[in-house]
Order: sequence, then C-alpha cells, then structure tokens
Amino acid sequence: MTRRIITTQLQATDSAQTVDTYTDKLIKFIPADVVAAWTAVSGLIAGATNEPRGTLLWISFLVGLAVSALWTWRQTSLPGQPPALTQTAISTLAFGVWVFALGGPFNFQAWYSPLYGSLLLIAFTLIVPLINPPES
Repeated sequence: MTRRIITTQLQATDSAQTVDTYTDKLIKFIPADVVAAWTAVSGLIAGATNEPRGTLLWISFLVGLAVSALWTWRQTSLPGQPPALTQTAISTLAFGVWVFALGGPFNFQAWYSPLYGSLLLIAFTLIVPLINPPES
C-alpha cells in the first residue's frame, strides 16, 4: 500500500489500488513515524538536567517539521505523478498539531493550556480526512 492518498480510480487501472476511505486518509495524513520520533526526543529532553530544555524542544520541533515535510514528500512520490503538495502540507501541519497537543515547547509559553491542544487535535482529526488532495 502506498502512503499517497488516492481519491479517484479509473476503470482501466489496476484494481489492487482502491480509493481511500475516510479512515485511510486519516492514517495517511498523520506522520505517525515522525510523531513517534518526537515522543522519544521530547522524553529524552524532559529527562535531561542542566540543559536548556525549552530551547532544545523548539529546535527539535522545527527539525521535526522539516523531517515531516521531507519524509511525507518522499513517501508519497510516485513516478509519473505530480508531487503530493497538499498531502505533504497537511501531514506537516498534523505533526505541528500533535506536538501542540502533547505540549512540547508550548508548555513553556504562559498562554498554553493542554486543553487547547486536546481540542485542536480532536477537531483536526475529525476534519482533515474530509480533504481530497487535488494531486491524487
């Protein structure tokens, strides 16, 4: 199964590839591998002593955004197909939403509340699979 979202299928194409359902799109939009890496990195940073944890979390977050975009771009690239720009953008945003929900560097901001992250994650998770990337 490809990581690229499929929203249309021509009758003459390979029947092994089917149009992605709501659940399929949800799974493909969330860069679970990058979110898992973030969870490990943030856990390591949280356990560090005498280190600038806030700064390290912000740097790791920015690196995670870049990795999420590049990784999604790479995994959705197919020969003869246009780049999956919409899926790459949404997956990168999904990483940001997950980090926001988990706290990470946002925990160091006075305005941040875990409630905001949880509500955003719920709304994002319910809405984003309704998007059909035009490149697919």
